[in-house]
This record gives sequence, structure tokens and C-alpha cells, in this order.
Amino acid sequence: MARRLDIQDQDFEVAFQDLMSLKRETSVDVNATVAQIIQDVRDNGDASVLSLTKKFDKLDLAVDQLAFSPAEIAAAKGKCSAQELSALKVAADRIRVYHEKQIPTDKSWIDEQGVSLGWRWTAVEAVGLYVPGGLATYPSSVLMNAIPAQVAGAQRLVMVVPTPNGIINPLVLAAAELAGVTEIYRIGGAQAVAALAYGTETIAPVDKIVGPGNAYVAAAKKQVFGQVGIDSIAGPSEILVVADGDNRADWIAADLLSQAEHDPSAQSILITDDPAFADKVAQEVETQLTASPREDIARAAWGDNSAIITTPTLEAALPVINRLAAEHLELAIAEPEAMLPKIRHAGAIFLGRHTPEAIGDYVAGPDHVLPTSRAARYTSGLSVMDFLKRTSLIGCTPEALANIGPAAVTLAESEGLHSHAESISIRLRK
Repeated sequence: MARRLDIQDQDFEVAFQDLMSLKRETSVDVNATVAQIIQDVRDNGDASVLSLTKKFDKLDLAVDQLAFSPAEIAAAKGKCSAQELSALKVAADRIRVYHEKQIPTDKSWIDEQGVSLGWRWTAVEAVGLYVPGGLATYPSSVLMNAIPAQVAGAQRLVMVVPTPNGIINPLVLAAAELAGVTEIYRIGGAQAVAALAYGTETIAPVDKIVGPGNAYVAAAKKQVFGQVGIDSIAGPSEILVVADGDNRADWIAADLLSQAEHDPSAQSILITDDPAFADKVAQEVETQLTASPREDIARAAWGDNSAIITTPTLEAALPVINRLAAEHLELAIAEPEAMLPKIRHAGAIFLGRHTPEAIGDYVAGPDHVLPTSRAARYTSGLSVMDFLKRTSLIGCTPEALANIGPAAVTLAESEGLHSHAESISIRLRK
């Protein structure tokens, strides 16, 4: 059973701090092992990747089997039902249209001193997409990671997906083809991250790596950062539902469990101004848990990490909402737009009683790769902007340099950088 908190209780702050300080992330230290794997791949290339794939995935490959062939991708697509492929296309089309609207514009102008200024946007050239493997994989995440990169203009989309014992979810390959992935390799783990970052004889290196993975993948992404860019290190999933008593309890219970079923470390929180409604939701969660095929996972997340918080008014909940900075925030209230301006921190906000978080996981359009563990305080979900670079543009005529150059010379001399000053002064002297 999830813990119960009331904002008016004297010990609320202590209980709330305890809730926020729960350590839900995996704490296994794999850095030394990962560092060795990365070095091995750097030193031995394909041979290391093949050896580690045999060791960890029980898959004995030849070099020419690292990549999925067009025939294999077509065969996988043939195993998918027409209904699945149609749903995948609906999702892909909506994700693409949403992200196309994010593309920024170049800008240039000449200021009052005659200096030409501006910026331009260019795409990251090659992107590596890490996709967890086996049957328990998420084709929707392939779309969410690949399509923004494709829309941004990336030229190479390189996907790595482990296939333990040769098992692959065919819909993952169908999603990759639909999202414009150009290369797909049947490898995973830290060795796949190293291959993407440093390259091998078969796999050319990329410029940025995105996508979730286990502790080894997360550690590898951290260690190759700097050689390549990365998106983020994602923590366990979380949802915060703000609901008044006019909701159906079974709807809200289902929303809370939609994240709890992801992982025993997930977190689901309900905030309501109606204690009787809170009781109904708690009872409904128990009812739905017993009917869930993922009961053990969801029950652990609900019992260990989750909470129901009551407040005298929903307005009084705003400080708590902002402190939680949840990955997913549902405003299941009559006028969510009225509360929206007062919410500063959330990965994605779902407006109204008919907008469950799960719609955002698949077909709404915005990306479902979102900041977790209160990171919404300082960062955003994955978008086209993650695959674009802004370059400043500066141009001076002789007159413009004469207008602003003397100030730069003064600053350079004050910093003791003679050649900085001279590179400007030499142009100012007639």
C-alpha cells in the first residue's frame, strides 16, 4: 500500500522529504568493468564486440552478421500484424509532425556599429540509438528517439539492439525502418556504446548517443561523454496525478498503475483535495493490481515508492507539485489551463480528465523521453533541439571594427593577453 500524507499534518515536511529522498536508482557500481570493456573495444574493434556479444548475449556471430540485412528487416516486418503496423504509422506520423514544428530558424542582422551578427543551425551528422533487446522492448521508444534526429537532419541513424539468444521483437525492426534508421546492429551493452563512440572496422563512429539501457549502458554513456554527446541518464519512471473528487476513481487508479507497471523502482503519486476520493482510488488500485499481468512489478512500485497526498485545496498543492518536478504530470481537473501558469517544473503535462499519460507514450506527438528524478527543474525532454547545433556568425567591415575594436583592445590588455590585443590593433592602425 502506498504511503498516505496530508499537507496539513505537523510532520508532513519530514514525511515528504523522506518520499523525495527515496533511492530508486540502481546502485550497482559497474564503472571498472565498463571501463575495461570500452578499452577492449577501442583496442580490438570488431573482435572484441563479437567476443563480448557471445559472452553476454549467448550469440555467436561472424563479422558479416553484425548488421541486420534488408532481407532480415523485411522478414521481421512480415511477422507484424497489419494492425500493429498501422498503429506504428499513426504514431510515427504524429511524432514527426509535432517535431517538425520545433525546427528553429537561422537569423542574421547588422547592428548599429555595422557588425554583422547572427546564428545558424546545423544537424548532428551521425546519431547512435541504443534500444534494449529481447522480447520486452518498446517499438514506441525507437520512434521517439529516431524521428527527432531524422527531422533535425541527421545523415546517419545507427541503431544497436542486443538480441540475446538471437531473439528480437520484429516490431522494433519495423519501427526502425519507419523512422529512417540507416544501420541496425545486433549488439548491446557497454560494448555497443563503445563501438558507437569510437568505431570499429565495421561500425563507423557517431557524434551523439541516445536511448535507455541497464546500469552497464548508463555507465558506458557517462564514460564516453566528451568523445560523443549523450542525451541523459534516465532514472525510473514516475507520474504525478493531480485530481479532484469529480474524477472516476478507476480512471485515476489506472493512470497511477500505468507507470508502476514499468519497474519496481517506478513511482506514482496522487495529489487530491478530497480525502474520500483518495480512499476510493486506493481501493481501486488494489482491485486493478490483482487483475494485472504485471502485478508483482506494479505492487512493488506502488507499495515501496508511491504516495497519496491530500491537501485542503488544489491551490495549496502547487509548492509540492513544483518540488516534485515530476517526469509526467497529469492535471485531471476541470480547468487545467488555469493552473498551468503556476507550474514551473514538469517533464510533460497532460491537461484534463481525458488525457491519460499513456496517450503521450505512444501517439500524442511530443517525445516520451523525459527528465526523471526531479531533473525537470533544469532540463527538458528529448526534442529536435537535441540533434541540432547553433553556430554564432560574426562579420566586421573596416568601419565596424573601428567602432568596436578599441574596447576589445582595452579588455585584452587588461587581461594581459598581448597578442589578442595586437590581432585587433594591427588592423586598426592605418
